Amino acid sequence: MAGFEKLAAAAPGGSGAPIVVLVDGEPVETRDGTRIAAILLCQQEAGFRISPVSNSPRSAYCMMGECFDCLVEIDGRPNRQACLEYARDGMKICRQQTIPGGSQ
Repeated sequence: MAGFEKLAAAAPGGSGAPIVVLVDGEPVETRDGTRIAAILLCQQEAGFRISPVSNSPRSAYCMMGECFDCLVEIDGRPNRQACLEYARDGMKICRQQTIPGGSQ
């Protein structure tokens, strides 16, 4: 869990307690209230989603919800902005291959 100690304090109501989330089916230890983008940026695999236009990986860019490059699937719901979502114990996070219903 090294590196997450400084990331956990931002969530409103987040306890900072150790939790486990699933990232693409793999368990990842983090802290309650860590932003999803921070968790993914600490992983080995680059990219949060694949652009259907250029077929290139996209990742967090603005970190404030304006650019939509950090879209992921969270608990089966696609097109969630990872930079605005907070981790909860047992959350399932999947990198998104395309934007369902979108053209970006």
